[in-house]
Amino acid sequence: MESRPEPLHYREFPGRNATSPACYPPRVNLPRLISLAVAVPPQVVYQDAVKQFARGLFSATIGSDERLLDVFDNAEIDERHLCVSLEWLAEEHTFAEKNNLYIEHGLELATAVASDALTRAGLSARDVDHLVFVSSTGLATPGLDAMLANRLGFRPDFRRTPIWGLGCAGGAAGISRARDFALADPSARVLVIALELCSLTFQRDDMSKKNLVAASLFADGAAAAVVTCGPASAGNASVELLASHSVLWPGTLDVMGWTVDGQGLHVVFSRDIPAIVHEKVRPSLSGFLATQHLRLQDVDHLVAHPGGVKVLHAYANALDVSPQRFAHARDVLRRYGNMSSPSCLFVLERFLRCGEIAPGQHAVVTALGPGFSAEYVLLRGARA
Repeated sequence: MESRPEPLHYREFPGRNATSPACYPPRVNLPRLISLAVAVPPQVVYQDAVKQFARGLFSATIGSDERLLDVFDNAEIDERHLCVSLEWLAEEHTFAEKNNLYIEHGLELATAVASDALTRAGLSARDVDHLVFVSSTGLATPGLDAMLANRLGFRPDFRRTPIWGLGCAGGAAGISRARDFALADPSARVLVIALELCSLTFQRDDMSKKNLVAASLFADGAAAAVVTCGPASAGNASVELLASHSVLWPGTLDVMGWTVDGQGLHVVFSRDIPAIVHEKVRPSLSGFLATQHLRLQDVDHLVAHPGGVKVLHAYANALDVSPQRFAHARDVLRRYGNMSSPSCLFVLERFLRCGEIAPGQHAVVTALGPGFSAEYVLLRGARA
């Protein structure tokens, strides 16, 4: 049987020396994630309090059917962090008011998490060559990326790529794009930020069941990572970014996303998401791994976006693995809720902080988003 060639992602170019052809490029390391930081607003709300808040606000929807409030118990969330209080959410606010708070609180959170990630990597703001900024819960032009650059003092010639509209898939997509940029410019230090303030998209006058479900799940948070092809001389993480893959399934535009009106962003998600995960994730993930000469059983760690407990169950069933493989994802969901794009990076931070991705082991970051779509990033624990 003819052997398959080694994937390009795993090759390293030969070093240039006195006898090597001049056309050979210099030796290039694989892109690495060398630091990862997470941050949340200081205000904590507990699920029991949110349940009581919803009982009063959604009384017309709930009526005498208290079972509708079971969604708060079944979510398996204990607490969440929000940039505003429940009392503020109970009041009427315009889209402009919400968006102004998105800019104010978003810039504060981005500043904190970016500073932490750079410090962990042993870098300063002026060392950043490229910023990938992911967010889908507010609007700003110039964007938060430009505001952050002014606040932290990035060099005027740094490059920026704002990404809007990928929702829960945005964190994985941001790491994927950072890998692409690092491959294109091996000397670049790429900073990725995924930031969402989901609380500011809450619609107090929307009495639909989907808004009730959203109230039981979503929260605020941010994550930042540094990616480079250079040696990992510093940082709290060192994993190689071997490959990435995107899937956009046709005919699924109505599964997840936003609708927009004068009151702002209204959540859209289908109750069929767990069924879609069960049907589509395994073949798409298996196909991606096959291009890297790997099988599902070769993956040591699954770093899944915790969109909800039913989604995590669907992952386990679809991939035929123990639910324990998603213990970190469930713990992030329990402590922080669904923060949209940064959530999968919170899960990855748990794996790295616990030292669970050993040198040579493979992990896959997986997240689902509007479209309906999936983002996969293949990682390998870096050897010293």
